[in-house]
Amino acid sequence: MAESFAQLEIASQPECWRRAARMAATAPGGLPRSGERVAVIGCGTSWFMAQSYAALREGSGAGVTDAFTASELPRTRDYDRVVAITRSGRTTEVLRALDEVRDRAATTVLTGVPEAVAGRAGHVVDLSFCDERSVVQTRFATTALALLRAHLGADLTEVVEQAEAVLAEPADAALLATEQISFLGSGWTVGIAHEAALKVREAANGWTESYPALEYRHGPISIAQPGRATWMFGGPPDGLAEEVRATGATFVDHAADPMADLVAVQRFAVALAVHRGLDPDRPRHLNRSVVLETA
Repeated sequence: MAESFAQLEIASQPECWRRAARMAATAPGGLPRSGERVAVIGCGTSWFMAQSYAALREGSGAGVTDAFTASELPRTRDYDRVVAITRSGRTTEVLRALDEVRDRAATTVLTGVPEAVAGRAGHVVDLSFCDERSVVQTRFATTALALLRAHLGADLTEVVEQAEAVLAEPADAALLATEQISFLGSGWTVGIAHEAALKVREAANGWTESYPALEYRHGPISIAQPGRATWMFGGPPDGLAEEVRATGATFVDHAADPMADLVAVQRFAVALAVHRGLDPDRPRHLNRSVVLETA
């Protein structure tokens, strides 16, 4: 059976991340400067990447950084710059938000289709080299995050090597019979956890949930039981692994950088889709971008 577009795009991520790191070294125009108050927006997967970047940037001391789904960007809050992440450049909520803030803040768009946002932002960062044919986003989103991490000064060499190691291993079939998976993160990896859960829902119609790791104890752990799993991105809080295992659920905790670990989830999502007889490139009810009718 021929590989799906999703499989090919997942496998191409290490080289895309290398290229993004080289881009960051050239300081492309429009990426946030230290000290700027920044809002980062996107929809779906792009929103989750925005969440991860916002936590990383503010945590690094570079300045106040908030992440919003594009439709919920506060219109009464002032920012120096609004950064939009949009693979297609056509998502209605993103374009509306850019139009509304253009007179109040500098604007930057990271996109796989630069021509789609021509004239809609002050700066456009061309990520067309990692655009995708599959509806399910993988390499565009992670490459945008790789660029932003590198721009903050992160050395991605080891992250890329870890992703290559994940790709070199056989896809893990151990969880294919799992009824439900909860993905957990902390700090910048909360966005990664949300994205992991979305990938399995989109590609394979899997029952997934996602939470900040410490929040998981406040109710969600009640659904843990044999035949279900909890997947942690980054080191787990003390005692959490033992609490999950005590329920009979499987606890998954890899040592790899969370972005490399996300590659493992992407591969699992595709494998689960194939296992269930689904096409991971064409998830039901979804299109490449959401374009709403305007009044």
